Amino acid sequence: MRPSVTARAAAAALARRPDLWVTAVDQAWRFVPRGWWRRWPPSPLPPPSYVRFRLVTMYGDPEGPVAPADVIGYLEWCRRMRGLAR
Repeated sequence: MRPSVTARAAAAALARRPDLWVTAVDQAWRFVPRGWWRRWPPSPLPPPSYVRFRLVTMYGDPEGPVAPADVIGYLEWCRRMRGLAR
């Protein structure tokens, strides 16, 4: 599955969960590398090596498709953990 298809499917799943929108923005901001605007080309995306590492640790395959349900589950977990940290 192509990353753009996966991203669209995850975005569609997230669109149906407005209770997770703030958490999604918060997590997206946390993945942005510090000082991203100073490096060329300026891109607020995490380094490919980090994304590859996260895919291997989650799925065992850096090319494996990310299920939208996994994205929603991750965001729900992040929201719960943030609540526990307060």
